[in-house]
Amino acid sequence: VSKPARQPRRQLHGVILLDKPLGLSSNDALQKVRRLLRAEKAGHTGTLDPLATGLLPLCFGAATKFSQVSLDADKRYIATVKLGVTTTTGDAEGDVLQTRPVTADQVNQRSIAQACERFTGPIDQVPPMYSALKHQGKALYEYAREGIEIERPARQVTLHRIDILNWHDDVLELDVQCSKGTYIRTLAQDIGEALGCGAHLIGLRRTGSGGVRLGGAVTLEALMAMSEAERDAHLLPADILLNDWPEVLLSEPEAARCLTGLRRRTSLADAPQVRVYGPHPEPGSHPDRRVLLGSAHIKGGEL
Repeated sequence: VSKPARQPRRQLHGVILLDKPLGLSSNDALQKVRRLLRAEKAGHTGTLDPLATGLLPLCFGAATKFSQVSLDADKRYIATVKLGVTTTTGDAEGDVLQTRPVTADQVNQRSIAQACERFTGPIDQVPPMYSALKHQGKALYEYAREGIEIERPARQVTLHRIDILNWHDDVLELDVQCSKGTYIRTLAQDIGEALGCGAHLIGLRRTGSGGVRLGGAVTLEALMAMSEAERDAHLLPADILLNDWPEVLLSEPEAARCLTGLRRRTSLADAPQVRVYGPHPEPGSHPDRRVLLGSAHIKGGEL
């Protein structure tokens, strides 16, 4: 029996906001969507654990140039924390280490709010052993599975906000806004220790990355049920990843000079990151149509 002919890859450029399902790694999710789109070049914008769900921007073609922007962006999560139980991994995948009572004297609305406040702002966080960080070319979780503990230096991360969404019995739900590199599993453990009962993470859903929100995301199941044209309609322009940056619109002559790499004088205020647009090059295009030229910064009156 002859195999069906392999569909040719396509040059696609843009971003799909995926609502990653439970149980898939970020790379598995990326490859599934890449096959559905028949895209030549693809990359994701930061790993979500298989047990985590939610917003995973996927970049295709020229949009992959901006994947680092999303990697570096602040993130937002809904974290579900089980109080009174600690595990080897800090989440529900690990073996139980210790079970402690969750008493009203220790754990109440006031003590939870104080614990969240304690970890709000810049903090030093030690990455967990069960993480993909490398030591001598090998992931830390590989050492952990062999029972080997590697010393990990603390990293400074910033928790911008930790809001209590719900608390019932021994389950706590938090809305966390944080800098890149924050381990929510470690935060759950730290809050549990601050309360004196221990804790581990039992659910994690990413709801935001930079200026992008989960509300505009599409599920893998929905993409699989679509026609190719319908999938293509979910491909967003690359500057969706930059939509919380200030924008600069250049005239046609200025845009041409900018593309050659020349610095341009500007009266705009200093900014570390801006998105730069020029007029759309198609003859007869509408005056309001514009095209993304790239990213830049403004310093001392120069773009």
